[in-house]
Amino acid sequence: MSTYKGLQLIVTPTDSEHRGFYEHARARRLVVQRCESCGMLRGAIGAGCPFCTSLEWSWQAVSGKGEIYSYEIVAQAIQPAFADWVPYPIVLVELDEQRRVPWRGGREDETVSVRIVANLVRADDPMVPEAEDNVAIGKRVEVCFVDLDDTMALPQFRLSDV
Repeated sequence: MSTYKGLQLIVTPTDSEHRGFYEHARARRLVVQRCESCGMLRGAIGAGCPFCTSLEWSWQAVSGKGEIYSYEIVAQAIQPAFADWVPYPIVLVELDEQRRVPWRGGREDETVSVRIVANLVRADDPMVPEAEDNVAIGKRVEVCFVDLDDTMALPQFRLSDV
């Protein structure tokens, strides 16, 4: 169990999907699941592949670099722990490793990308949200990590010049 902004984050020892993700994050590695059957990467953690339904997967380290695919500005914090952040950006980051890959028999009009949802924080302080005026679709970002304790870190994203 770890704490972030006063919230308890619990990953049980039997939660193989999430436990590995946070263990890698603590070692400063962003990972996504890679399907052992079809080879596709996925940003949303789960037991089964959404592309081929295989249950066989492994962790794949990624660069943590990408661009903002979409975002929202939270104007009213539903969770009281984030009231001091309002307004703050939540971004959907499209990672560089798998961008617009043809899917379903290679049709060009159907593509998939690996995307991750996270907070967008300031480059100089990962405990402070990025200013709303600095957020835009297509801006480059990179992962950064917030240490929660000796066992867990939380991946966030910050703007990048690259």
